[in-house]
Amino acid sequence: MNNEIRDITLAPSGHRKIEWVKRNMPILRSMEEEFTRTRPFCGYRIALSIHLEAKTAYLCRVLAAGGAQMFVTGSNPLSTQDDIAAALAEDGMEVHAWYNASPQEYDQHIANTLENDCSIIIDDGGDLLNMLHRRFPEKIKHVIGGCEETTTGIIRLTAMEKAGRLKFPMVLVNNAQCKHLFDNRYGTGQSVIDAVNRTTNLIMAGKDVVVAGYGWCGKGVAMRAAGMGARVIVTEVNPVRAVEAAMDGFDVMPMQEAAAVGDLFITVTGCSGVIDEDDFKVMKNGAVLCNAGHFDVEVDVAKLEEICIEKQQQRDHIMGYRLDEHRWVYVIGEGRLVNLAAGDGHPAEIMDMSFAVQALSAKYLIEHAGELTDMLIQVPPEVDQEVAERKLASMGKSIDDLTEEQKTYLSSYSV
Repeated sequence: MNNEIRDITLAPSGHRKIEWVKRNMPILRSMEEEFTRTRPFCGYRIALSIHLEAKTAYLCRVLAAGGAQMFVTGSNPLSTQDDIAAALAEDGMEVHAWYNASPQEYDQHIANTLENDCSIIIDDGGDLLNMLHRRFPEKIKHVIGGCEETTTGIIRLTAMEKAGRLKFPMVLVNNAQCKHLFDNRYGTGQSVIDAVNRTTNLIMAGKDVVVAGYGWCGKGVAMRAAGMGARVIVTEVNPVRAVEAAMDGFDVMPMQEAAAVGDLFITVTGCSGVIDEDDFKVMKNGAVLCNAGHFDVEVDVAKLEEICIEKQQQRDHIMGYRLDEHRWVYVIGEGRLVNLAAGDGHPAEIMDMSFAVQALSAKYLIEHAGELTDMLIQVPPEVDQEVAERKLASMGKSIDDLTEEQKTYLSSYSV
């Protein structure tokens, strides 16, 4: 097996982490049992690029239990956990990833993953798919389709499809109700605040927290920050979302105004240059900045490096930048995805739902191979329904069923 990992002797630690999340991921556990019997992925190769930590590893195990041959890489240089990579390699999967990979190493890990002729692509952010189209077009003929995990990846997919460059069907996993309603809101909300708190060891109550972007992820971050006692300010470019933020009780203003009053800044937009040089110039001494979007482009760290007069490591995952005689600002996790660069990512119970959607979407692609004509495919409603039903059952909850009379009433135009 041609693995590229730091240290195989770290595997026991990785196995312990995977077993912990498995105990808290009942939907995937039930799928693992089912897939072991039915083997829906037998004979198929799956290339997967998702943040390589314990919950992702358990998804890989579930797919492998279904017969898949797994080729695994990370989706962010700072989110790979070396003991998890070692555990998957020891499980017999081909793994190309290690923590804190250089840009060149990160690209090479993705390229080596794509050297294999895979049938299914499971991606988080679009790096795997983009490189496949750009550098390995001859391998596209082997691909049935793929699944995209996150908002940023869907933005890139949409642009590729519009330009006529997308060459096989992709299921938009992030758009599933059982993904974005829970993962983006509750998962991002909790994991971002957790990462900020554990990294800074500072109180959030009483501080002005600026949340850039009020999509589902921004809503979750704002909700959790407010729950911790912060005064939340939202910045937006979408007037509808700005109105929603205002009606949810948050202050709304442009970033240039917010920059002068914020104590903590969290970007959640998927766009570049959200916090730039003009904003740095008016920030208070001690302002803390971090990013919860997929790529490290939302906080212009390169410009901060250029304009600072001194740079100094403050704590693990915190770099300080001195802007003038009296002002320092601090960046968490190099401006990369903070909940994974400086934390453990979303809670296991949340990723249980998201990864169940991933697994069922991959199964859907195999079951409908050759039938799909659209390049961008929404998650089938029955997949959302099945994941929600399994989640309810795992929670010990039940709901009502419509009677035949109620079904008739809802489908008619008369009362």
